[in-house]
Amino acid sequence: MHNKKQQQGITLISLILLLGLVGFFTLLILKISPIYMDHSKVVHALESLKNRPGIESQSKNAVWVALSKQFNIGYVNHISKKDVTITSRAKYLKVRIVYHVKQPLIGNLSVWVDFDNSIEVGHL
Repeated sequence: MHNKKQQQGITLISLILLLGLVGFFTLLILKISPIYMDHSKVVHALESLKNRPGIESQSKNAVWVALSKQFNIGYVNHISKKDVTITSRAKYLKVRIVYHVKQPLIGNLSVWVDFDNSIEVGHL
């Protein structure tokens, strides 16, 4: 009787596949995390607008100027005026921001992220 040693560990092919999988998810995290970091700046700009006293009685243009200043401070460059909807009535203000971010990953593979945030100040 000849005792064969049991093989231990993983094969080279399994190691390559495992490293490829880990690399892909690392790339995904590195590409997507800046998108959500920018989104947190947008949410912060909306919250600071909401906490501004008397904002509900200002004009739509004044609200946009205040919001765009917050975007400039936070280096948020991918939101334009067409992405922002401002509804203003007497003592009521609603600001809604709907935008999309497309981030290329590898070749023709991309990630598409949709955001929809709004605040309401005052009452109808």
